[in-house]
Amino acid sequence: MVEQERKYAVPADFRLPDLSPAVPAGGRVDSPATATLVATYFDTADLRLARAGVSLRHREGDNLPWTVKLPTGSPGIRHEISRPGPSDAVPAELTALVTGYHRGAPLAPIALVSTVRERRELRDGDGALLTEVVDDRVTSVAAGGATGVVDLGFREVEVERGSGDEDLLDRVDALLTAAGARPAEFVPKHVRALGPAARRAPDLVGPGELPAKPTAGDVVTGAIRRGVRRILRYDPLVRLGPEAGDVDAVRKMRVGARRLRSDLRTFAPLLDAAWAGGLTDELRWLGEVLGETRDVEVLRARLRRTAGADPVSPLDEGALNRLDAALASRQQQADAAVADALRSPRYLALAESLVAAARAPRLNRKADAPAEQALPRLVRKPWRRLAHGTGRYGGVPALEPLGPDEQWHDVRKAAKRVRYALEAVAPVLGSGAGKLARAVRESQTLLGAHQDAAVAAEIWTALALAQPADPALAVTAGRLAERERAEVRRVRADFPDTWRRAVRRRKGWLR
Repeated sequence: MVEQERKYAVPADFRLPDLSPAVPAGGRVDSPATATLVATYFDTADLRLARAGVSLRHREGDNLPWTVKLPTGSPGIRHEISRPGPSDAVPAELTALVTGYHRGAPLAPIALVSTVRERRELRDGDGALLTEVVDDRVTSVAAGGATGVVDLGFREVEVERGSGDEDLLDRVDALLTAAGARPAEFVPKHVRALGPAARRAPDLVGPGELPAKPTAGDVVTGAIRRGVRRILRYDPLVRLGPEAGDVDAVRKMRVGARRLRSDLRTFAPLLDAAWAGGLTDELRWLGEVLGETRDVEVLRARLRRTAGADPVSPLDEGALNRLDAALASRQQQADAAVADALRSPRYLALAESLVAAARAPRLNRKADAPAEQALPRLVRKPWRRLAHGTGRYGGVPALEPLGPDEQWHDVRKAAKRVRYALEAVAPVLGSGAGKLARAVRESQTLLGAHQDAAVAAEIWTALALAQPADPALAVTAGRLAERERAEVRRVRADFPDTWRRAVRRRKGWLR
């Protein structure tokens, strides 16, 4: 689930105001309930989780005592995942969930936080929980060998959103601030308890701002850091599956792996060859593992969409269900393969390599050249492969309406590499590169529709051939395949105009 909170700093003598004016007509504010919460937080010795904005705790008295909270990139909004389990061992599932943050380092108790909490629940006329307002008085006992109780000496008020909307949160905010509360920086209690060590920079280095006169290495470093962040951000969401609430987590993580691999290829002349080659190989492995499950996800969604494309001519529902069942079996196997891969020592090593790559990419001396001088020629190579036909299938100039699907797919891959390269250099080479990247993306998206349709047509046919004694399946699969091939023909007809719009955006330094 996603947790959305607002935090407020309050003085020791703060009195919580009457919250009933914030409740919609017919609603109510339940009588306050007071409880003492004792939570033990777990982390690595160097606080990798806390520094990354992640928490892992066991809290006494909860039905689901173990909780992980993950950052979403938005202050006050976190993914919250709770599980049962005894207090003496972190559940293996939650340890795995934060693999990208601890990267194999042992987890141990690092802080014990005791909170006296007074809770008020705001409900609508049907009794549904709209939001929860809690007034916390916090103390802490240091763990991990430290001694003594640390009186943190603070109170804070938290407003946690339930089914209520932002307007309700704003009304509660107005009441609290009028009573003397002030919006506070979103700092978890255990981070405050742990002090400055928990506020040091995370291990995963972000891209940061480019200097006034960037080198080529500055730009490449930023691209690598963005790529690593894309991959590791979605690691826990892929592990969670549907529970994460992000149906595109596998696709996003796969795109991250592919994009970083593409950047490593484009900017290879600026990188240590052995280092970049080894990382590229591991990213290829990860992308292929994720690709299996992603491809089946796409096919299952496409099956019903293609079947419903012509409501006047419906397809056999039983046959569609059998096709979906065959795909569901494939997806189960593919999902299991992803889970095994993410639990493997190989992936653990890759995660460590990615964090190290973001911290200090291995650049060579050529990377010291000014970005404006070095980068255009590096982007020019993939552009020429795409636009002038220096690739295996001759790029766009060699495309033919009756050419093989593989030729069109090769151009799609080339377009993707060009787009990634243009987006990486746009901060230095100007808005023209960004506009061209968007134009190339339009062509790439169209070619993606071509590839999806071509692959789907082959799959529907293959599934029917695997069941030769099922004539209804054969007819249904054949009709699906014909609809897919019609989509292929449409894309091939539309592509020339789309590509001409992209070419008009090209810059002089690409010629």
